[in-house]
Amino acid sequence: MEGHVIVAPDKFRGSLTAPQVAAHVAAGLRAARSDVPVVTVPVADGGDGTVAALVASGYSGLQTNVTGPVCNPVVASFAMRGDEAVIELAEASGLRRLPGRPTATTALTATSAGTGELIRTAVRRGARRVVLGLGGSACTDGGAGMLTALGAKLLDASGRPIPPGGAALRRLARIDTSDLLRVPVIVASDVDNPLLGQRGAAQIFGPQKGAGPREIEALEAGLTRFSEIARRDLGVDEADMRGAGAAGGVGFAALAFLGATIRPGIEIILEQLDFAQVLAGARLVITGEGSLDEQTLYGKAPIGVAREAWRAEVPVVAVSGRCEIDRDMLRRFGIDDAYALTDLEPDPRVCIRQAGALLEQLARGIAADHLDRQLTRNHRG
Repeated sequence: MEGHVIVAPDKFRGSLTAPQVAAHVAAGLRAARSDVPVVTVPVADGGDGTVAALVASGYSGLQTNVTGPVCNPVVASFAMRGDEAVIELAEASGLRRLPGRPTATTALTATSAGTGELIRTAVRRGARRVVLGLGGSACTDGGAGMLTALGAKLLDASGRPIPPGGAALRRLARIDTSDLLRVPVIVASDVDNPLLGQRGAAQIFGPQKGAGPREIEALEAGLTRFSEIARRDLGVDEADMRGAGAAGGVGFAALAFLGATIRPGIEIILEQLDFAQVLAGARLVITGEGSLDEQTLYGKAPIGVAREAWRAEVPVVAVSGRCEIDRDMLRRFGIDDAYALTDLEPDPRVCIRQAGALLEQLARGIAADHLDRQLTRNHRG
């Protein structure tokens, strides 16, 4: 295909999924320029929405019953293509899977067991490699629940399995991995925090999961004990590795026990989507996310998309709910222009409620500003 427009946005959190954003932008473009082919490629960075984005792009979507973060039953989805599975921790062990708001109690007891159950199910379905997206977790258990679901035994001094949650790790006395199911894992995450300390899983991410100072102290002690026993029993010492603190320490478990590698989430997802091939012959890429802000510049999905498009010499524009980044700064990161819903409607609440219609209106403006100008330049040429 030549001369097509690629629509490759991430989700608008709290409003639209990535596939929904892509569909509305595509509808606006087609209404304005029915002669221009439009290809939708919803994207994600490994966190919430990763599975939905891949399923929208042709992966098989599968569901299974798993253990939720507070041992509540959850129906979780994962994606497969061939012998590769893409698993999103947030599907099984995320904050959105809590039956209510996070509390001090859930911060101490939340488990990643459901994520391990998803991995085990994927392997039973034929997966020989797993891409594990980390983000949006409710747990700070160092990945202990995930490992237990994969067959590891985490035992107290009496030889009994320790209860779920990061606080219970303080009672850990022995780790037995003789029955651990091992599968090649690539972790998709942009978090570079270590497991422990001032930038660690408990202190940085604990508060958003309901932990106050006392809970953070308990979780830090549990994670410290976990890393000490892992080093003693298994000779693994990954607590200081970049990304070990991702998803409440699930990054640590993946690195130390499953031999995982960690890479930026958007890079992995774009590879899964064969994005480089989709770019061939494109005239424009439209990316975006709910809020273009300082965090966007640290490797979020729009920047990853823009980087790939820049390599292919395809111009990029971005759509968002709001844009808090200077346009000159965006250009330095490969985004030529930016359009925000708040440019059309200053009330954020209205933007959330009417995001779809506003996106279609923005897309018609993008067609006029970029596609029509390209056509005019081509005719003059």
